[in-house]
Amino acid sequence: MEYLVFTIAIFAAIVLIMFKGYLDSKNDQKKFIKSLYEQYGAAIERQYKPAELEEHIAMYYKKHKEPHQIDDITWNDLNLDEVYKKMNYSHSMAGDEYLYYRLRTPIQDKEDLDKFERHVLFFVQHENERVELQVLFSKLGRMGKYSLYEYLEYLETLGERNSVKYYLAILAVIISLGIMFFSVPVGICLLLVVLCRNMINYYKEKKEIDPYITSFRYISRLIDAAQMIAKQPVDEIADEREELLSCYKAMGSFKRNSFIVFSSSGGTGMSASSNILDMIMDYLRMIFYLDLIKFNQMLGMVRKHISEIDKAVTLIGMIESAIVVGEYRASLGEEYCIPEFISDKENESCSLSIEKLYHPLLNEPVKNDIEVNKGVLLTGSNASGKSTFLRAVALNAILAQTIHTCTADSYQGSVFRIYSSMSLKDDLVSGDSYYMAEVKSIRRILNEVQDAKKDKKQVLCFVDEVLRGTNTVERIAASTQILKALAITNVMCFAATHDLELTMLLKDVYDNYHFEEEIVEDDIFFPYRIQKGPAVSRNAIALLKVLGYDKDIVSEAETSAEHFLATGKWDVK
Repeated sequence: MEYLVFTIAIFAAIVLIMFKGYLDSKNDQKKFIKSLYEQYGAAIERQYKPAELEEHIAMYYKKHKEPHQIDDITWNDLNLDEVYKKMNYSHSMAGDEYLYYRLRTPIQDKEDLDKFERHVLFFVQHENERVELQVLFSKLGRMGKYSLYEYLEYLETLGERNSVKYYLAILAVIISLGIMFFSVPVGICLLLVVLCRNMINYYKEKKEIDPYITSFRYISRLIDAAQMIAKQPVDEIADEREELLSCYKAMGSFKRNSFIVFSSSGGTGMSASSNILDMIMDYLRMIFYLDLIKFNQMLGMVRKHISEIDKAVTLIGMIESAIVVGEYRASLGEEYCIPEFISDKENESCSLSIEKLYHPLLNEPVKNDIEVNKGVLLTGSNASGKSTFLRAVALNAILAQTIHTCTADSYQGSVFRIYSSMSLKDDLVSGDSYYMAEVKSIRRILNEVQDAKKDKKQVLCFVDEVLRGTNTVERIAASTQILKALAITNVMCFAATHDLELTMLLKDVYDNYHFEEEIVEDDIFFPYRIQKGPAVSRNAIALLKVLGYDKDIVSEAETSAEHFLATGKWDVK
């Protein structure tokens, strides 16, 4: 009787623990759903691991390379990793990776952008539908350290797998059991030998497939997500839902009996669970290779349906990115606009007009206006705001054609291919000096300009301090010719320079603008306001005085500069 009471008590405790776990799970989900409503557009707290973006989140982009995407130089010049982090409200790997891909793939077709805008607005205006989908994205989740595409890439390393040897091992167990009817000792000995062999081989084989079980788990969740999203009564994404349903129908059988592979051990051998059924299943797997046989079946299906898996990731990522952009807009408050585009037919030359433009990574930005239909030559002292302004224009051009959202009061411009050459460094690996890196970087823009001219497309490019890595005379001579080559009909170039000579040499093909500083009572102030015309102030030497340099150094520098400006010759004492 005591044993019965003890057993009932243990069983009751297990039931209570399971029930408490169920209630905790429900409460956590309620809190999560509540946060989706109440914290919409709140600052993102997610922390990224070192190299997570370029090595893992970038995998979808790397597998979907297209011409004229944002290249690595431009991406790094504009610090787009940080821009991505500030806007990534995704809850799934599909959302993470597709948003990254989208930021690197400026859309050339305005109809595609219009469709994306309809999706964004729908989810902004229908929060219940948005939240229901976000819950599904959360259940899909992420994979942890690696991207699904990394696992898919390495599937080929498994080679061709079949289950014949596993069936033969099962047959050996059956034969051993059969022999026991004729000779128990012989049968038992033979059975022990077969079981030992099967277990040893099992652990060897299981170790080989363990890394891929994680990806199979994610594919299983991806199939579930495709099915559940397809069931959502959201007419705005009817096309996507239909395609997801076709992906589910193609891959639905992947999940059949998948529990055999997805054991509670998580791919570590014997189950850590005290559940007797789990322990029995573990032994059955080891003896009869159940999970290995099922794994091979699943592997064959994955290899056969790579395109459907990719399509499901793409479609789910597209839907989630529309929701993410809506939430990013909410985080900006009223400080954004929807861009307008000028088609090639309306205006053959490039055109760009932006009001109250600001850089999205600055906490207290100074807003500027720009309206041009040809290149811009930007002058001014260091730290006056030239580079930040160039980056703000470049970023908004990219955001306009990717997430259809600009950090400005208004944006109107052509549809561009976008390139920059701004934050270059010496390349110790390849042996390139700064100058060589700069020359190669600008050369790539010139090549892209020629391609765009053939395709009758327009290019927007940005160059900060043209050829700063060489001497003054050659820099001015070469810069003049390079910038002239970037001043043709289908190109709009924004270039910053300290060489005031360029403002005169290029005045017919570039509009001159400048930033300037103000020195008041031995202090320096930067208003960060763009102004028309070339820079006229010479405050570099005056800054030495503000920063506490010796008076003799400042005085002699001023004398030498004035002598050069008056005579064209240097006279240094």
